[in-house]
Amino acid sequence: MLFAHGLPKLSAYSTKAQFFPDPLGVGNEMSMALAIFAEVVCAGLIAIGLFTRLNALILTFNMLVAALIVHGADPFAKMEMALLYAFAYGATALLGGGNLGLQPAVKGLFQSRNKFIRWVFELNH
Repeated sequence: MLFAHGLPKLSAYSTKAQFFPDPLGVGNEMSMALAIFAEVVCAGLIAIGLFTRLNALILTFNMLVAALIVHGADPFAKMEMALLYAFAYGATALLGGGNLGLQPAVKGLFQSRNKFIRWVFELNH
């Protein structure tokens, strides 16, 4: 996601932002910035194993918007890859990142009694 989609969007931001689809009604530039955030920052954090569930939730939403709203009127073949990514990120959001990555190393820095916050930030491991 990071290298195939995020970085190309980031490098083309100045020329393509005004033409980027605006499925959420926040403006073309903001829509592209949010997609770049998801595909660069969130994908990068998943790659290093930090806040995996939260980042996977953001990427799941991003891919569902791409598949169902942006490509909603297109043939299934056009939305298939985004749906596949959404499914994979959704599974990652449910299962978490596991013990590999940076999350186990930094979990002591974050404390919360809220079960949902502990689940999202994987503080239970």
